Amino acid sequence: MVYLASLGKITPHPYSQKAIHADSTKGLDPETGLVIAKELDMVKAQCTGCHSSKMILQFRATREGWLERIRWMQRTQKLWDLGEAEPVVLDYLSKYYGPVKHAQRRQPLSNIQWYKLNK
Repeated sequence: MVYLASLGKITPHPYSQKAIHADSTKGLDPETGLVIAKELDMVKAQCTGCHSSKMILQFRATREGWLERIRWMQRTQKLWDLGEAEPVVLDYLSKYYGPVKHAQRRQPLSNIQWYKLNK
């Protein structure tokens, strides 16, 4: 999911509405733009204390990819050991911010009238 910041609000990018997985019918948290779910408070407590939720919104990965990102933050950014919160955070991130199966691209151009350029 790609988000645009406008006057302090977090709004979904119009071309990425389908990027959230089907289980996100509960909506988005107005403060962070993250999917509202039972694990959201834990994710906010563990993740947004150090960086913006936009970092989460811009990164999509499998559970293993998110774990690798957490380990990188622990090695290089002084992130603490998440302890019992780690599986909860990983469940949430992999469920709602896992890889997108279908890239959203525009339709191929059709009915193009080509013309020759003069040199």
